[in-house]
Amino acid sequence: MIKGINHIGIAVKNLEESMKKFQTIFSVESFHQETVEEQKVKVASFDLNGILIELTAATDDSSPIAKFIEKRGEGIHHIAFESDEIQSDLTKLSNDGIELINKTPADGAHDMLIAFLHPKSTNGVLMELCQPKN
Repeated sequence: MIKGINHIGIAVKNLEESMKKFQTIFSVESFHQETVEEQKVKVASFDLNGILIELTAATDDSSPIAKFIEKRGEGIHHIAFESDEIQSDLTKLSNDGIELINKTPADGAHDMLIAFLHPKSTNGVLMELCQPKN
């Protein structure tokens, strides 16, 4: 079952510069940083009243984030919703006619399983489902 918003993903060209900017705007004291090799991204995230803001930069030109920025520029990339049973939610959504980008979950940041719903089926919004691995 989908439980609520987990994070908002923002595509950025330069992670270090973006971290400084968001630190100024939100008085961020520290960022969680990690590289997700499978997704070809490096992320820096911070908690904003229970919702993570995830700055995401490409580590490779073939990364989906690099392609997004090339096509649309920096900005909101996706909204992630936490699931307590991601594979069941994907199956249900697919059966209900929602087009999936990922039919099975992949590894994501914050030790999560992730899968994306195609924006063609979600009024132009890229949505991610995520579930803690543990």
